[in-house]
Amino acid sequence: MDFRVKGILFHEAELLKVGLTGGIASGKSTVGEMMVALGAHLIQADAIAHDLMRPGEKVYEEVVRHFGPDILDPDGRINRARLAQAAFGPAGGARVEELNRIVHPAVILKQDGWMEDLGNKDPQAIAIVEAALILETGVLSRFDRLIVVTCRPEQRIERWAARMKVSRDAAEKEVTRRMAVQFPDEEKVKHANYVIDNSGTLDETRGKAGEIYAKLLSDSWKTQ
Repeated sequence: MDFRVKGILFHEAELLKVGLTGGIASGKSTVGEMMVALGAHLIQADAIAHDLMRPGEKVYEEVVRHFGPDILDPDGRINRARLAQAAFGPAGGARVEELNRIVHPAVILKQDGWMEDLGNKDPQAIAIVEAALILETGVLSRFDRLIVVTCRPEQRIERWAARMKVSRDAAEKEVTRRMAVQFPDEEKVKHANYVIDNSGTLDETRGKAGEIYAKLLSDSWKTQ
């Protein structure tokens, strides 16, 4: 239902499509969980890609055809660590782009379908898509708002080492090679509607997420 306040016409809230991005180990998933706790709906590009690379899926077949059987575990499943090594290895960005060309169109299609279904079920929902490469893949226009999560460079390494249970040297190497195919924070921030600096405590990040969620709720009401 539309209503007017002080001469401003407000239209009934409709699905707000929000991109959530940031560099490796910046804390995107943590922020996403906080947004869900507040009432948002969330889908993760990485989880979609994982499902699409299960045996029997078309994306799985294409990835194996391009990168070879050495990326497979004995049970025929794709070993993501071996795939990452093949994609980010000596061939550099060319192989990463090759992988992206196979996976990203299918991931984007799933994201769009999810948002459409959510909009039909709950037209007033806030739909958040968590993805590392929103800007890099040129899909920013699919979203009404963009949230960028940042942190200090050394924190990425510390967090990756803790998450993956690897040495600091191994974490630094992995973070460096992954960041080489992602836009730097400075570039991401230029396109952001909202920025969350996740360098501090979880409570500080939670407070910022709450502020932004309140603004998203407000943004979902169209004015004229």
